[in-house]
Amino acid sequence: MKIALMDSGIGLLAAAAALRRMRPDADLVLSSDPDGMPWGPRTPEDVTEHALACARAAAAHGPDALIVACNTATVHALPALRAELEPSIPVIGTVPAIKPAAAGARTVAIWATPATTGSRYQRDLIRDFGNGASVTEVPCPGLADAVDRADEAAIAAAIAAAAALTPSDAEAVVLGCTHYELVADRIRAALGTAAPLFGSADAVAAQTLRRIGAAPAPAYAPTGGLAVILSGRPGAVTPQALAYAEGRYLSDTASAASGAAPVL
Repeated sequence: MKIALMDSGIGLLAAAAALRRMRPDADLVLSSDPDGMPWGPRTPEDVTEHALACARAAAAHGPDALIVACNTATVHALPALRAELEPSIPVIGTVPAIKPAAAGARTVAIWATPATTGSRYQRDLIRDFGNGASVTEVPCPGLADAVDRADEAAIAAAIAAAAALTPSDAEAVVLGCTHYELVADRIRAALGTAAPLFGSADAVAAQTLRRIGAAPAPAYAPTGGLAVILSGRPGAVTPQALAYAEGRYLSDTASAASGAAPVL
C-alpha cells in the first residue's frame, strides 16, 4: 500500500502521522512546495497551478490514493486535481472538522487562515454542518507560515493574537488549517480552557483507507517507507519538520523500517 500526501509545506505531517499509526506497513509519499509557499495569499488559479504540480510529482510514485492535506488547496484546487487524477488515483480533500465540533457544542470557534476565514467555502460549511451553534470565525494571520518555519517566537505571537479573538465561552475550537494541528498543545495552553480542539488528520486518514478498501491495522509490522518530494525534487525530512513530534515520528519509523540512520 502506498499513499501520497500533498501540501504547501509541513501541514501534511499530522495526517501522515495518523496514517502511519493506522497502517505502519504503508509506504508514504510527502509532496510539498517550499519554493512556492505560502499558498494562502495566492490567487485561486495560482493555488491550483501549484497544487497540480505537487500532485503530479506525487502521482509519479504510483500511489493508491492522494490526500490533499491542505484546506486552501482543497477549497481552490480539489475539482482540478480530481479531474486529472481520478479514477486512477482517488483524491481525498481536507475539510475543517465543523460537523463533529458542532455536534456537541453550542458555541464554536474556527481558527483558519485569513484567506479561508469569511470565505464562501467556510460559510457554507458552517451553514450545512454548524448544527445551529453560534460560530465565530477567527483569522490567524502568519500562523501557518510560522509553523512551517518552526519559528517559535512567531508561532507564540500568532497564537496569542488568535487566542485574544476567540470568545471565552467557546465550547469547541476547530483547527481549520492542517498546520495548526502541529501546535495544538500550544493553542490549548494559550486558550486556557478545557474546550476540546478538533482537527481533521485522523478523519482524513480513516477516510483514505476506506476509499481504497483498506482497514486500520495498527498492529502490522512497521515496514512502511517514506519518500519526500520538495517542489518536485527528491528530498528528505527537513529540520523544520523534525521540530515537531509528528515529523520525528515519521522519520524515526521510516528509518527503523529501512534499518537506516534517522534522516536529519
